[in-house]
Amino acid sequence: MEKIEPMTLFGYNKLQAEVKYLRDVRRPQIVKDIEEALSHGDLKENAEYHAAKENQKLIDLRLAELAELIGSSKIVDPSELEHAKVSFGSTVVVCDVNTEEEFTYTIVGGCESNPDMGLISFNSPLARQLLGREEGDDVKVQLPNGQKEFEIVEVKYQEIVFECH
Repeated sequence: MEKIEPMTLFGYNKLQAEVKYLRDVRRPQIVKDIEEALSHGDLKENAEYHAAKENQKLIDLRLAELAELIGSSKIVDPSELEHAKVSFGSTVVVCDVNTEEEFTYTIVGGCESNPDMGLISFNSPLARQLLGREEGDDVKVQLPNGQKEFEIVEVKYQEIVFECH
């Protein structure tokens, strides 16, 4: 079964920009670094050479990872989805049943997530347990730090802000 990675156009463009930067800026610089390190002679004790080769390997791995992500990406416009139930792109206000503290999360693609801004990946443990739920639902969620119980206060669509300006 083919893995599909939903993301917004923002996330897709972000991945494309990273590929362009790695391919057009970082990788050529690493090649120059390797050439320069080679000119220093003895490779056994040439830390610059080994560091540059390691960086090249990491960049190539990331480029392969990005190619796979982009290849499996499906651009979704959350504004066109129904948000009566929690879905991709929904903004969800939940209330911790025990502390009465409210939290607001927006469910986004993995490459777009930024928990500090309330943007959580649709693959995160919390999002997976909220998907398909409605306002008023009580949800017991198993999180890495234990079980929590939330009431879903509101499910809505609002324009997603991905970066602080």
